[in-house]
Amino acid sequence: MNRPPVRIGSIVLSRAGRDEGRQFVVIAEVDTEYVLISDGRTHKVEKPKKKKLKHLKLVREPAPEISERLLQGGVENHEVRKWLSDKEEERFVQI
Repeated sequence: MNRPPVRIGSIVLSRAGRDEGRQFVVIAEVDTEYVLISDGRTHKVEKPKKKKLKHLKLVREPAPEISERLLQGGVENHEVRKWLSDKEEERFVQI
């Protein structure tokens, strides 16, 4: 099964665990099996959640502005929250 790669800045949907069905931003890659994710609320940028890639579904490719900010030194929680809510609004408009 070929899945598109999940990269830093990708929007992902949790498919397992207590946070199932919630969207997150990939903050960092730990190794080939794990990434760190944040939603800016329950899992803040300062203390992201470690999650297996097999428990995540790629929703959107990384946005250049977010990926760049993360690679240069990070973003703040309010930016992650705003970016996730903006993407959700786009999704509803497209349907």
